[in-house]
Amino acid sequence: MRSLVSFLASAALVASLCAVSQAAELPYDEHANAPEQIRLALQTAQAGHKDVLLVFGANWCPDCRVLDSVLHAKSAASIGDHFVVVKVDVGNFDKNLDLAKRYQVPLRKGIPAAAVVRADDTLLYVTKEGELASAHRMGEPAIVELFSRIVADAAPAAH
Repeated sequence: MRSLVSFLASAALVASLCAVSQAAELPYDEHANAPEQIRLALQTAQAGHKDVLLVFGANWCPDCRVLDSVLHAKSAASIGDHFVVVKVDVGNFDKNLDLAKRYQVPLRKGIPAAAVVRADDTLLYVTKEGELASAHRMGEPAIVELFSRIVADAAPAAH
């Protein structure tokens, strides 16, 4: 009986560690205060002479996870040179909808979706046609190309 209890306790510990590990890998902080994150990002962008990239998505969304992996890939390293990135969790299309509306992000076209704003909160670019909603089919090169075009269109930033 003790070995069964010990086994069950070990199994519970492993399951807990797996859950924590999975949670750490999820791209969107479901408990984040998105308006505060954006406010801080705008300040950081001002100080660093960058723009802010707002990425709207959710942890349940496979395309959102693909986009997040591309944003962390070596070939997309220049994104951090140009943008302060804020990931805004939209939950099940029931969270931060006011922010999506404020930045004119049409979530009905799919997620992930993105908006680029200057450090003074001026809107520069929005994915209005669901450009990123099929990130898994686009692949890394096409996603990087899209962000390269965004960088080119946004430059020169008025700082």
